[in-house]
Amino acid sequence: MFRRSVATFTGEFFSARNCAVDPDLSRVLANNKEWVRQTNEMNPDFFKSIAKGQSPKYLYIGCSDSRVDPGKLMGMDIGDLFVHRNVGNLCPNDLNFLSVLEFAVGVLKVPHIIVCGHYDCGAVRNSAANQMSGLLDNWIRNIRDVHRLHEPEIREVRETEGEEAALRRLVEKNVIEQCLNIFKTSVVQARRLETSKIPVEDREYEFVTPRVHACVFDPADGILKKLDVHFKTEIEKYRHIYDLM
Repeated sequence: MFRRSVATFTGEFFSARNCAVDPDLSRVLANNKEWVRQTNEMNPDFFKSIAKGQSPKYLYIGCSDSRVDPGKLMGMDIGDLFVHRNVGNLCPNDLNFLSVLEFAVGVLKVPHIIVCGHYDCGAVRNSAANQMSGLLDNWIRNIRDVHRLHEPEIREVRETEGEEAALRRLVEKNVIEQCLNIFKTSVVQARRLETSKIPVEDREYEFVTPRVHACVFDPADGILKKLDVHFKTEIEKYRHIYDLM
């Protein structure tokens, strides 16, 4: 009797009427079909090519903000980027991020890692306002730690240039600190040590990999810029603490 009731309920629940596609999802599915059609017209072998596997050149770590589309802002095609996104473009000791990093560096052997923040970041703004945000507080505390590390500089910017300028500086400092977090990870250190032992003439790239790049995107004008930071200097500064490569 119980099984019959469950079967009846299941049949009714998954009836055609109840499974009607949501109008917003219908648009998504229709857009997908149109994209497939256009892609096949331009390159009939495109899907056969990407079905063979991936070999991205970049690991992109960015914010979940809907205004930031990594493929579009960098002019990249499908297959060029291995992507990880979270609130505030953080690189903490969290299993999700570390799993992505392990796969990208240890398995895919990406030569470049891009950490990309963006101005007008809600996570950065929230952290600076010191507002209670429930569970999110545990996450954006990482940004508050960055603020604490660079508090004198950010305070000076706030006093001389205003609050928005201070928030922009905090966005930049957060990106740089997340890059340093990447350097500290075992998988990145192991890979850099491995590639450093390869004779220069035998390397695929003339530099030790992966290289880490600090970038910031401005939604106000669409420009992506590389921050002026010399990680070689930073690595030397903290080598005695972290034994960085």
